[in-house]
Formats: sequence, structure tokens, C-alpha cells
Amino acid sequence: MNRIKLPVNKLQALTWLFMLGFIALTFSCNKDFENVLPKTFPNDTAGRGSGKKVLLIILDGVKGDVVRQLAPTNITAINAKAAYSFDGLADDRRNAITNAAGWTNLITGVDYRAHGVQSEDFANLNVARTPTLFTRIKDNVTNARTVSIASTAIFNEILATDATVKVNANDDAAVKTAAVAELGNKSATVVVAQYHSAEVAGAANGYTANTPAYTNAIQALDAYIGNMLDAIKARPTYSSENWLVVIASNKGGAATSGGGPNSVVFEDQSRNTYVAFYNPRFNSTSYNQPDPNSYPFVGLGVRGTSNTTANGMGVLADASVGDFGTSGEYTVMIKVKNDAANNADYGHFFGNMATTNKREAIQSTGWDMMCWGNSYYLSFAGSYSISAGVVLRDARWHTLAFKLYNTGSTRFASLFQDGKKINTVDISGKNLTNTAALHFGPGMATTSANGTDMTFRDIAIYNVAFSDDDIISYSKRDISLLAPVPANLLGWWPLNDGNGSVAIDKSGKGNNFNITGSYSWANFSESTPNVAGVVSDSAYRSVFNGVDATLMIYNWLNISVPQSWGLMGSLLVPGVTLPTN
Repeated sequence: MNRIKLPVNKLQALTWLFMLGFIALTFSCNKDFENVLPKTFPNDTAGRGSGKKVLLIILDGVKGDVVRQLAPTNITAINAKAAYSFDGLADDRRNAITNAAGWTNLITGVDYRAHGVQSEDFANLNVARTPTLFTRIKDNVTNARTVSIASTAIFNEILATDATVKVNANDDAAVKTAAVAELGNKSATVVVAQYHSAEVAGAANGYTANTPAYTNAIQALDAYIGNMLDAIKARPTYSSENWLVVIASNKGGAATSGGGPNSVVFEDQSRNTYVAFYNPRFNSTSYNQPDPNSYPFVGLGVRGTSNTTANGMGVLADASVGDFGTSGEYTVMIKVKNDAANNADYGHFFGNMATTNKREAIQSTGWDMMCWGNSYYLSFAGSYSISAGVVLRDARWHTLAFKLYNTGSTRFASLFQDGKKINTVDISGKNLTNTAALHFGPGMATTSANGTDMTFRDIAIYNVAFSDDDIISYSKRDISLLAPVPANLLGWWPLNDGNGSVAIDKSGKGNNFNITGSYSWANFSESTPNVAGVVSDSAYRSVFNGVDATLMIYNWLNISVPQSWGLMGSLLVPGVTLPTN
């Protein structure tokens, strides 16, 4: 079990968070949610949670990215006094996420590895091992009144058994009405309101900003949030209270959920959530996912050099791999870094045509990529070519890709570089099978002054034509992230073996490259917009996760959290404006 995480750079803010229950506070007026908190609080050490109260609003299926685009009125005002994230995550796992799992993450402070919930029926839930928020407050705050108001009955039935009061509402409007009534109760300590209408609309129509049913549901929820905040401010005892308002999606929404072992969790739209921790005393603090380009592309590749007499290259023993014939659909990807000092025209560096760069070696069958000036060509069957027209010889990493696909009886080839489509040509009738074996490596130069120097990484061949959007998306990544997922691999060579003269085929097909000539295994580390590095798992905790909510609430109520509870949350908290007198 992970220990409670207290990021060092957040400790000062956390100190002020704890002090909210003790220090004298003075406020300037906020026109949306005015500050009328007391100037002093009683000594909290005598009674945990004295003066502190919590409203937890759960928005099922509300995607943070859609909230960002819609900018609803009340949520926008809340963000001005909140720690919030449009890039929140239901959790940082890669299994399929469900409503039940998302709720349980929020209410227990641990994910499915501890609470056991993955299916909608809460199978394998272990509340004895992972008590809920309601149970912990009941055990640790004297005379606390906790209320759970749910639009989905099973939420109360399973997760709110230790709530003081449970209300099963017929719909979200009824949840709002019951929550407003409860917030007028002087004894209220923690009120949880669970809303489900956006999830219903998203599941039926799509979870996008272009789906009216979904966005209308979110706008209605925003109005309910305003109603609940008005109810808090209208409390006769509000001036002597200190409220934390937590708004959190239980999950996001998408047609599919989860991903492969190395997939990027930020790209799993079913996990994308909106989360906010609001108090009039907080400074606005936005937690965003890291820029993918901030992760350097780091690793090993095969570096080959060439001159007029010799070159370093890898060649497959099975000459049939990469033979694409006159029909069929395929996708090919490779990463290349060209460090050559000068241009090397006709420098063939990837394909199944002849492995030298003599012009006469361009044959009537097969395919090949060859240097031309500081750019390159993709050639088919000796006569059809696509000129890339973009720089390749710049000592930077680039992802090159092409796909072969059919439209009716016509066969086309499209070339891509660095997430951009270059061009498409009709190659109908051209034979892309050649007796020469598939090779990578800089072709021999026509003059010694034009020797080539290229590093290669991540070759993948698929027996399917990816969509343009998929190729553009995949081009920004290390191909190795994709290889475990598709069943259509004909070969996958990361070229990161690091020693010897063999580059292993990691597709399981057993077609290894034998590397000969002037080559080396080269280390590299480059920050580039062309290729994003691998996103580390720690990056997923730089934004709010579902498990963070309970830890924040416990600390707000001054409940001591021992390590034995095994909570998985992080305290990512806002800055606090200090009093001026």
C-alpha cells in the first residue's frame, strides 16, 4: 500500500491549510461567493473539526475537458477561489473504470487494488479493510452529522451505511432540493450529494462538448451547485463556520475505457475528471497535466555511418518481411535522426530495394526511403515517389510513417512525418515486393564528402492501414508504447538492445535484424516537439486523483490519518491568502 504523499513543494501551503481552523481571518469581498467567515475560531485541539464543515458534490461522468470548454458560470466563479483541475483522473490505473469504482475511490481514499471494486455491482468490496468516509468520521468526530443524498440508490446502499442520514432521491433535481434543505440544518457536518444525470446523458449520446444532451446536463448541475452554495451562505451560523466545498467527478466518459500496460492514462477519456477544493480563503491554483513535450525522448538506438566503400546497416534474414506486393493494406513507422554533415542524394536508408545508394540500384519493384538534399523521398517500384519536402537532416529525431490502403480498386500510399500528413499518391499496379531484404541504415555515399550518419529507433510494420488521426497521434510517441496492444504487428524492432550485432524482433515473429559494418549502439536524450518521451507514472499524481478527496476532507476536519489506514491520496492544496492584521 502506498503511504500518504506530502509533496515537499506543497508543505508550506499545507501548513496554512491546517491553520485555517486556528488563525484570525480577515477578508475582502468576493462578489460571487463573499467571505463572511469569522475572524477567530475556537481552539480545535479540544474538539476535532470544531467549526469546520464539508460539502462533497459528486458529478458522475462529468469530463474535466468538457467543463473547461463550457466554462459554466458557478464553476468558473468557484475556480477563482479553489485548487482545481480540468485534467483530474478517476485514478491512475489502466483497467476499465466504472461508476462504482469511481465512487469507491472518492469515498474510501484508495483505488481498486485495495477496495476491490471494478464492476458496477461492487463485487469484491472490502469495507472492513477500507472503511468509508462516513465510517471514519463517525469514529473520529464526536456528534458529527453526516448526510448522503444520492440519485443512485446503490451508492447509499453500499457506501453510506454509516451515514447519519441517507436520502434516496428520484433524480438530480430532487438531490439538489434535499441538499439545499440539509444545508439549512444547523447540525450538518458533512453533506454528500451524488448526481447522475450527466452520466446518463453521456452514455446515451456521447461525452463531448458537442453533445447537447450532455452539455445541458452539466449546465443544469452547475446551477444546482450555485443553489447549494447559496444555501451555505444563507445559514444563520455561517459567520462562525468554515466550509470546504469539494466538487469531483467520479469518472469521465468514453466509448472504451482502460488501456495497455504502457498506455498514457491522461489519454483515457473515461478517467478525465473535474475536481475542485473551494474555500473563500483559497487562492486560485490550477493543477494541469504536464506538457507531453516536457518529457525528453531518452534511450538507445542503432547509429550507422557510411562513406564510398562501407556502411553500417541492419538486414533481415527473411527477405519476405516488408514485401507489400500489389495489394493489401499496411502501416510502417520508423524514427530517424540524421546527423550527417552534408547532404547525400540517393542515400537509401530504409526499405527493401537494393542496399547501396547507386542510382541504378533503384529497381522496378519494392519500396525505399532515400535521402535527397536535406530531406528525403519515399519511392515505390522505381518510378512513383513522394517527395517529403521537409527537413530531415537537422540532427533531431523525427518519426516517419507511411500507409498503404485501398479505396475501391485503387491503391494509395500516404506519407507522414512528425504527426503531419505530407502527401498521397496512387500506386495501383505497382509491385512493392523485392528480392532484396528489408534493411535500415545509411546508404553508401557517392562521394566521401557526402558520407551519412544516421541513428534509428522503433521500426514497426502492421498489416492494417491506421486512420490518419491514429498515425498522427502515434507519431508523437515511442512506438514501443503501441506494440503490445495491436494484434496486427508483422514486426516490431525497438532497436534499443544496447549490445551485440542483433536487433531483436519484439513482435514475437522472430525476424531479427543482423547489423553489420560501421555501426554503434548510441545513447540519446533529446527534448523535442517531434517525439514525446515516456510519461512516467508519477506524472499522473501531479493532478487530482479520486483518492485525494478523502485525505483532504480528513485533514480539513482535523482527523489524524495514521499510515495504517493505507490511504493512497496526495495533499495537493491551494495557496492561502494571509491576514493583514
